[in-house]
Amino acid sequence: MQEILKDNTSDKASVKSLCENYILLKKEISKIIVGQSNIIEQIFVSVLSKGHCLLIGVPGLAKTLIVKTLAEVFDLNFSRIQFTPDLMPSDITGTEILESALNGGKTFKFIKGPIFTNLLLADEINRTPPKTQSALLEAMQEHRVTAAGNTYTLEEPFFVLATQNPIEQEGTYPLPEAQLDRFMFNLWLDYPSIDEEVEVINKTTSLYEPVLEKIFSKQEIIKYQNLVRKVPVADEVIRYVVNVVTKSRPTHPTAPKFIKDYLSWGAGPRASQYLIIGAKALCILEGRFSPTIDDIKRISISVLRHRLILNFNAEADNVSVLDLINKLFEDNSG
Repeated sequence: MQEILKDNTSDKASVKSLCENYILLKKEISKIIVGQSNIIEQIFVSVLSKGHCLLIGVPGLAKTLIVKTLAEVFDLNFSRIQFTPDLMPSDITGTEILESALNGGKTFKFIKGPIFTNLLLADEINRTPPKTQSALLEAMQEHRVTAAGNTYTLEEPFFVLATQNPIEQEGTYPLPEAQLDRFMFNLWLDYPSIDEEVEVINKTTSLYEPVLEKIFSKQEIIKYQNLVRKVPVADEVIRYVVNVVTKSRPTHPTAPKFIKDYLSWGAGPRASQYLIIGAKALCILEGRFSPTIDDIKRISISVLRHRLILNFNAEADNVSVLDLINKLFEDNSG
């Protein structure tokens, strides 16, 4: 396996340019988005990791605006799909139409849907039935689409940023576990501070109209995604991640009592993969050449929150997923 080394001049230069461009990225985004620095950081980590993000928050927290702003600073093709109860799978993947040929006959022609893009915003993804939600499964995992008996490869880079409102229940459809597992991060947006909200009001109720500069091109994103894959990870860090994820599974012999008491299902191998690749991206964004256990802990909640399934005992005892994740890492602090 090819790995990045501290004395590799080319890789060191790439890490430096990535860090510089990341600073510019945050500066451009801050022209529109106030605060939410941790959310923006983790979204960019998922982009570098070739992952997808699910953004959850109450209305008005700029979930959609964050994605649209990112699309503007990335020099990428962008599509937005507003998920509704009557949305059909073909509205996402595309459909066949019958058209007249030059010889007078009829032929079928496939018209590609909005999924054929680089950055896809799946807005309010839980507002459409599972039949339509499943149209994203193959694209998110294999980066390809099968329609009308043919398979089409999606252009790289490709990632899905989906939004979801947690307080509305009527007219919504919970995402299946297979769909959730394909999201690298589950990010919860919180309310802004008083100072941040004052700044939001000042910007949005005036003639302020920022102009955003493009920071990352397709080729640069692909280059940095490959750079992340070259970052070496110490064996003890990998073993630490695997041990923690394994202990989250209530049927495993090493699972602690609180996991067996409160979880129906634990995290699968994707959790270990995303914890490692996410820690790699996080460390080079800070100019470091190998991730530590602290990097793992910084992204642990976003990776594990939607992969641990609580049982009835947890609900009865008012135990949350965050409680279990924190306790899991506390018990594995060594």
